Amino acid sequence: MVNAEATTDRRTRDRAPAAHAAVLGMAKLNPFGDLHTLQHLSARFARSLRGMFEPMLRREARTWAEPLVVQRFADYRAERPEGLTAWLPLAMVPPGGTGLCVLDGVFVLELLDLFFGGTGAAPAVIPAEFSPAGEAMVGRLGEMLAAPLRAAWEPLARIEFTPGRVEISPAMLAIDAEDAMIVTRFGLAVGEAKPVFIDILYPVTALKPHAPTLTGKVLAKVEADPAWRTQLTRAAMGVRFPIRSVLAEPVVPLSRLMNLKEGDIIPISFGPEVPVMVGSDLLGRGTVGTANGHAAVRLTQIAHLDVGTDPSAAHDLDQGQDQ
Repeated sequence: MVNAEATTDRRTRDRAPAAHAAVLGMAKLNPFGDLHTLQHLSARFARSLRGMFEPMLRREARTWAEPLVVQRFADYRAERPEGLTAWLPLAMVPPGGTGLCVLDGVFVLELLDLFFGGTGAAPAVIPAEFSPAGEAMVGRLGEMLAAPLRAAWEPLARIEFTPGRVEISPAMLAIDAEDAMIVTRFGLAVGEAKPVFIDILYPVTALKPHAPTLTGKVLAKVEADPAWRTQLTRAAMGVRFPIRSVLAEPVVPLSRLMNLKEGDIIPISFGPEVPVMVGSDLLGRGTVGTANGHAAVRLTQIAHLDVGTDPSAAHDLDQGQDQ
């Protein structure tokens, strides 16, 4: 990747035009329709890949999300190019089921060479399988991808992605050839080098519980978890702010200030109303009095109230403050 010349920024994907349509006599592959939200999540995940891979590649990178497709796992396997490939299962909890991360073997070997201080060159002869170090690199990549993948899905659902054991043959995976898979593809390009692609596959059956939100056109319309919203509201309402009132701010010349001694009296005067402050902001004004044996201020005017409460409802509230 780091040495090859660029030919294109997109991988050719030769598929039937009606990838989402059912074929006569076959079960419909995609029961969702247009997966607008999932495409949005993929774009969000693609942006996070740049920060993940740039430290490993030691160069600036470009990342993007390709349009997703739905196809049988056997068809996906058939379109994969020949050569060393890392098939990494991703356990999804909840809703259950196993996703898949597919990495090009040459790309893994280039990252392995960079990890050990090399220039990022793959071996002249690509081996038929990964060495223990190569398998460890795939596992490390899986762990690194799981965190941003979880974060990308968080606005929709809290799904934990746990990498399993890497396989070099898709026949060893616990995925049936006829299973319908949602294929999301992510491009990664460095400088003028030819881009590489990382595929994340989701089983259609595992995502069926999220069908209503997966087909939404705007991710922002996804409702937040009510329990999370309630806890956030309670935490926000528990924040404490200091309230103070300023009765007077007398001004005296420096000569008198320097001659002050115990017993001297500084005269003060204030009007019928005094300001009431929250931090450095003016909350309102009120009259000085007592409440429950303590000095207090009765609010008669609210300067501003940004929380949506009717200001008249806050009038005449006794704020007992020790002076």
